Order: sequence, then structure tokens, then C-alpha cells
Amino acid sequence: MARPNCLLLGCGILQQEVRFLIKKNHWPLDTDFLDSSLHVNFENLAQQLQSGFLRNKGRDIAVFYGCCHPRMEKMLEDAHSFRTDGQNCVEMLLGREKFMEELSNGAFFLLEDWALCWDKAMGNTFGSNPDVVREIFQLSSKFLLCLRTPCSGDFQKAADEAGEKVGLPVRWMDVGLDHLEGVLRQVVERKLHAHENE
Repeated sequence: MARPNCLLLGCGILQQEVRFLIKKNHWPLDTDFLDSSLHVNFENLAQQLQSGFLRNKGRDIAVFYGCCHPRMEKMLEDAHSFRTDGQNCVEMLLGREKFMEELSNGAFFLLEDWALCWDKAMGNTFGSNPDVVREIFQLSSKFLLCLRTPCSGDFQKAADEAGEKVGLPVRWMDVGLDHLEGVLRQVVERKLHAHENE
């Protein structure tokens, strides 16, 4: 059987984990990852997503994003595509129940890629005034919850520095890939099923 022309286009925040799972499961799925901080700029996210569709014209594209843009569903409809199931990448990683539990406890979720490019991502989101950034974080969150997966490197120093900058304690949670694997499996099965019916 010929390899399906399937491509996963989307956020690069969990690209190490996604690539690991694709390889582990021998899924016939190529990838095209975008910058992980695009969700803080709707206009830029829309532009980069559209560029991704154009760049991969002729491919059978699924999108690895949550509800990260108010027009996400419309953009996908226009591109004859669909996205992964979940509100955002953290929910896809943790599962809805654990995500909502930690969110209600006051967590601001920190993944490796965001920790390593903290100043750039926060500057793009909140501007360069450190006092404003601290105030916003302390009003909305109680702690930074750093999510460490089996694919993560050591980002302890970057996480600690982020915690100091926003004046919040840093906590750690080791996370498996079961939930993310389930989300990706749905995408692969939907794509392969569509090819079988052609």
C-alpha cells in the first residue's frame, strides 16, 4: 500500500513528543511545526497557519492546535482540514480532567519550549515592563507548574528564572505521553480511514 500523503501542521510546543510518538507507532505522518509562541498574537498565528497550508498544498493536512485562535474552526473549514481534539496543548498532554484540576488550583502551565524562550514570549504578550508582567501573573495564577515529559531536557534553570521574574513558586509534574498519544491516534485513524474510503 502506498504511503498516505498525510501531514500534521501545527504548534511546535510538543514537537519532540509528537515526533517520538510518530516514530514509536510507525504512523505514516509527516510534520511541519510552527513557532510555539504564536498563540499570543492572533494575526501572526493566522498568517503562519495560512502559510503552512500554502507551503504544503497538495498534502492531506491535519492541524495540531487547540482553540488557540477565535477563528480557528473557520480557518480549518476554509482549508478543508480539521484539528486535534482539545482546548490547548496542555489539555492534550494532561487530559481534560487533570488539566482542569490544576488550572482551578491556580497553575500557570510551563512547558520546556516556553521556559527556554520566556523573555521573548512574555515580551510579545505583555510588553517589556517587568512590574506589569509580575502583577498580571500574580493576579491570575498561584504557581508555575512545569510539565516534564520523557522527551524533556533539563530546563530547571530556565523555569526557576521564570518563577523569579513573575514572583511565583515553581512546581514540577512528570507527565507521561498516554493522553497525547490518544489525541494523535484519533488524527491518524481519521486520516487513514479517509484514505481507505477513497
